[in-house]
Amino acid sequence: MLRLVPLGGLGEIGKNSLVVECGEDAVIIDAGMMFPDEDMPGIDLVIPDFTYLKQIAWRIRGLVLTHGHEDHIGAVPYLLKELDMPIYGTRLTLGLLRNKLAEHGLEGRELREVAPGMEIGFSEMKLRFLRVCHSIPDGVGLAIDTPLGTVLHTGDFKLDQTPIDGEITDCNTLASLGEKGVLLMLSDSTNAEVEGMMPSERAVGEALDELFKCSAGKIIVASFASHIHRIQQVVRAAERAGRKLAFCGRNMLGNVNTAVRLGYLELPEHLVVPFDELPRYRRDDLVIMCTGSQGEPLSVLTRIAYHEHPFIRLTRGDRVIISARPVPGNEKSIQKTIDQLFKCGAEVFYEKIAGVHVSGHAAQEELKLVLNMVKPRYFVPVHGEYRQLWHHARLAEEVGIAPGDIFILENGTPLEIDEGGARIGDPVQAGMIFVDGLGFGDTADVVLRDRRQLSRDGIFIVVACIDQGNRRIMGEPDIISRGFAYIPEAYRIMDEVREELVRTLRYCIDEGISDWVVLNWHVRNSMSRILFEKTRRKPLIIPIIMEM
Repeated sequence: MLRLVPLGGLGEIGKNSLVVECGEDAVIIDAGMMFPDEDMPGIDLVIPDFTYLKQIAWRIRGLVLTHGHEDHIGAVPYLLKELDMPIYGTRLTLGLLRNKLAEHGLEGRELREVAPGMEIGFSEMKLRFLRVCHSIPDGVGLAIDTPLGTVLHTGDFKLDQTPIDGEITDCNTLASLGEKGVLLMLSDSTNAEVEGMMPSERAVGEALDELFKCSAGKIIVASFASHIHRIQQVVRAAERAGRKLAFCGRNMLGNVNTAVRLGYLELPEHLVVPFDELPRYRRDDLVIMCTGSQGEPLSVLTRIAYHEHPFIRLTRGDRVIISARPVPGNEKSIQKTIDQLFKCGAEVFYEKIAGVHVSGHAAQEELKLVLNMVKPRYFVPVHGEYRQLWHHARLAEEVGIAPGDIFILENGTPLEIDEGGARIGDPVQAGMIFVDGLGFGDTADVVLRDRRQLSRDGIFIVVACIDQGNRRIMGEPDIISRGFAYIPEAYRIMDEVREELVRTLRYCIDEGISDWVVLNWHVRNSMSRILFEKTRRKPLIIPIIMEM
């Protein structure tokens, strides 16, 4: 039986991960991260739940990476802390991954380089790699041969006919697979709502040239650190404009150095200015490329916008170009950053008002063309929020795939295929693991609930001392509040809260309640009730009751 288990990337943007099982073989395709939502205070990253992988660890033959973007490789270090396995990827993908593994102290792991056209075999599966064009070099799709038929996983792709590196999606192989017969196709759904064909990445270069030519001040370009094609466009535009170029941001610098060393980025030495030498140059001689296109709080661009960067200051006449599309959930933080950049006196150009970004994902006509070339027996849309999966499924119906042969899955919902056909299997554990600082998996829903409550209504700490033997309260209880609303009646309310606390403690003493769990429950319950009655707020209440 062939079994596909999605652990991430369905009904969401990012966190892409899929398990393909056949017989005693299991292969993981990608292990990505996702940005936290606004209702996840204090969370740095979100990664897939790897519990199911631990259950089938003895069958796992390796992790295969389709390309080097964070939403496909960002969770690899966390996975390797749980399970060790060979990792297969193209040269650039493994180069970017090595940087991440070094940060986590995971050097020396087994990394096996592959290239388009190569094959790797296991007892029940054979994997073939095919070139796909995306917004980062060295992207691949996978053709997985099994006893039941071929499974095609497109990876992230577009049909750009004039890509920056000249490497187009291998349509010949896609058509050849279609002629021989494809049992199942899984395809990128990110732009399934977008009509037509996606413009070429080269269009961004033309827009950058225009913006660079007529700028009187310095130019700051923000993009993803792993968007190597976009970085190459900025390099070429800076050179044509006669400007020097500086890179800012740890990930940006690391990825640029890796791409240059491996030959995926052409960067003339005379063009680059060390960051500490920026003050030597005139404003109109400089281009600075940095991270922060998603409004991340600690990113370079955000620090510049809020006057918190130690070296870079914006002045009137400077230009800021945000060369990326907002990841769903980041729109508000990006808008705040853009507003703040305008307040600094800069001109700001972004996707809505200038052609400074082109997606690396196929639009509707490209998706339909690939579906027609491959002609799969079964189809599963992947990599997208539910509406995007739904639209992609409708495109598959338009090109002739029967509705009953199209499956919109959810994370943790397997698709099982045998000689009798395809069907939905029993769910497995899948979900989100929160990365908070140095820890991951230790921030449960209850912790997030407390953080949300703290951010909304603040905290009350109740401190009291009782003498159970003499059945009395020692001294006056103390109440400390933080983050609670300031209102004119606050002092009166605090007096009433303190009176209620004394009544509750007296009741517990009179009733002989000595169990501290029960005593704390009574205090917390009475405090919550009176605070809600008086303020319609529910602060987090922490009782500290001591016995003399």
